[in-house]
Amino acid sequence: MPSSRRNNVARGTADSFIQDPGLRVTHGEPPMFQEFKKFALRGNVIDLAVGVIIGAAFNKIVSSLVDDIFMPIIGFVAGGLDFSNYFYQLSGTDAPTYATAKEVGATIGYGQFITVAINFMIVAWVLFLVIKAINRMKREEETKPAPEDSKDVKLLQEIRDLLAQQKPTA
Repeated sequence: MPSSRRNNVARGTADSFIQDPGLRVTHGEPPMFQEFKKFALRGNVIDLAVGVIIGAAFNKIVSSLVDDIFMPIIGFVAGGLDFSNYFYQLSGTDAPTYATAKEVGATIGYGQFITVAINFMIVAWVLFLVIKAINRMKREEETKPAPEDSKDVKLLQEIRDLLAQQKPTA
């Protein structure tokens, strides 16, 4: 390292950077990139990324379940109600559907909110059941009996106990 660079690092100028003992200093790769790479390649971050991707796909499934199955059934049971077209128009001319009302002016779509709330309740319920199943499996794993000792270990333990009994007391 040139002496001018060494002095800048010692003085803490813009050329300096925080040294992390877990980071390898390589030429051509900025320290911040090294730190980010170390962070991003940790197992927890990758697990989180996989979870987010699966969550996004799960969200589409739940949205379809609510929009295409539950809401029509709820509407049929409630006498043909269609929650997607429940709205209160704040400005503009009266519109027959929520989509056209949004184009005309300010609109409160409380039917859409009801649909999203039902989506949330389904996702929360499914996650509750998944976490409950995971916790049950962990409990079963914890309550498993310890593996039985082999014959060799049992024999050695018996020998140890016999030797301890024969030991003269001083």
